Amino acid sequence: MATQVLQGKVAFITGGGSGLGAAFARRLAADGATIVVNDLSGAAASAVAAEVGGSTAVFDVCDSAAFDAGIDAAVQRHGSLDILINNAGIAPAVTAESLARFDVALANAMLRMEGRISEMQPTNAITSLTDAEWDRMIKVHLYGSFYGVRAGLRHMQQQRSGVIVNISSILGQLPAGGPVHYSAAKAAIIALTKSAAAETAHLGIRVNAVCPGYIDTPLLGDLSDMMRIAVTTRLAMGRMGTAEELAELVRFLSGPESSYATGDVFTMSGGYVG
Repeated sequence: MATQVLQGKVAFITGGGSGLGAAFARRLAADGATIVVNDLSGAAASAVAAEVGGSTAVFDVCDSAAFDAGIDAAVQRHGSLDILINNAGIAPAVTAESLARFDVALANAMLRMEGRISEMQPTNAITSLTDAEWDRMIKVHLYGSFYGVRAGLRHMQQQRSGVIVNISSILGQLPAGGPVHYSAAKAAIIALTKSAAAETAHLGIRVNAVCPGYIDTPLLGDLSDMMRIAVTTRLAMGRMGTAEELAELVRFLSGPESSYATGDVFTMSGGYVG
């Protein structure tokens, strides 16, 4: 049985109704934390909350007023906010157009290996990206993380303690051609993390970022078989990670074992080579 080192700690996890967030909820609960599960889906949040003996906060992380209210309600109910994991996110949509761009990128890779650079074609990933697609990606990831950091700090600063873990991505460190809006949002989360950490370290608050590689969750469920092959060829370990593996890192950053870590970026990518 896991040591209950998080007993008495209250952890608020966004996007906790499935995938990574649900794995984080289970892992922190196993060490005694009281979990508040946020999700857009009330049914998904309730299912995970029931599993871990926690409560729910159903709202869109893009809604700053709802985020403030959700954090305030959690503190009122449980007495404190000790751990905040800004995990909610979306993946670039897999559409007929994106599949066609992938085919062009694959053909370009073959031409590059043959030295036939002049024959490579534009993928149009940036030129075809709409304002709405850019805005939604930035708002969910960057705005959502900022709203969480801001709402969480309002309570953590008063109690002069707390831990925030922001989920970025390996693509925020090593951007790839294609999902420019995703890479830009995730890179910005790293800057947000470092700035917040520098501002609040003297208050006993730690803020860190985690940059996962490709983790096999429902968020990647729309990838075609060929896309999965293309991904795994970039991974030295030859496979995607699991949510449970990443949850161990998030658990470490949430607990006292990582007491000297703040403003730091932790990568778990299976040896992603870009």
